[in-house]
Amino acid sequence: MGQLTTHVLDTVAGLPAGGVRIEVRDLSSPESTLLLSTATGVDGRCAAPLLCGSAFHTGRYSLTFFVGEYFRARGVSLPDPAFIEEAIVHIGIAAAEQHYHVPLLVSPWAYSVYRGG
Repeated sequence: MGQLTTHVLDTVAGLPAGGVRIEVRDLSSPESTLLLSTATGVDGRCAAPLLCGSAFHTGRYSLTFFVGEYFRARGVSLPDPAFIEEAIVHIGIAAAEQHYHVPLLVSPWAYSVYRGG
């Protein structure tokens, strides 16, 4: 059974990013449908897959990581407006029977994502 998971790493602190709020939206329809709002745990991972089972199908999705609020909560001084308030990642799911893992490496000034295993 396929699923969508993530892992957020704070590259400034060199630690997993706990407490990052994440929203998952289905972009396959004309209106962007919010499917899930969750947050990472202390290990930088969510307690459950973002999507799995019948909720996980081929199509286009967006993952919004609210990194500005995460860094502010950690006491990092950010400019106003922050350089990166939200890291928005658009992905395509071509094979819903596979595991799609989307790690996010983030700082207040840059982020990187890739399809992990």
